[in-house]
Amino acid sequence: MRRATDLMHLLTRAERLLARRIAGVLESSGLSLDAWRVVTLLADGKGHTMSSLSEGASLPPASLTRLVDHLVDENLVYRRIDEIDRRRIRAHLTMRGRRLHEKVASEISADLPEISDDVELAERLGSLIRGLSAAPVTGITL
Repeated sequence: MRRATDLMHLLTRAERLLARRIAGVLESSGLSLDAWRVVTLLADGKGHTMSSLSEGASLPPASLTRLVDHLVDENLVYRRIDEIDRRRIRAHLTMRGRRLHEKVASEISADLPEISDDVELAERLGSLIRGLSAAPVTGITL
């Protein structure tokens, strides 16, 4: 059990240090970390429902809605009705949002060369996330 706890502390520390570095790069773009998470999710060009953005960005639905409203006001994101399920709304990046994403992603890669191209780290973290997501939740939920 000690090893899992140690890993949790290491991952938390790494996330906070990485967030601090990325926030420093984001200052000049006017984006918050949460906005960057949303823009990055939308950069795949597929369009995402609000529920998938909420989950992917780890934001409660009400907070995500306010954030997306702000990104729409800044002409970085637009919303469209889902063509398959007309009850759902999909968010997409505007051309301005795509250009901003490319610019900021490049700046982040330049600022974090030690991890920007670490495919092995990304694969291992992805595997950890998939394993934890599939595991049954017991006790306290977050």
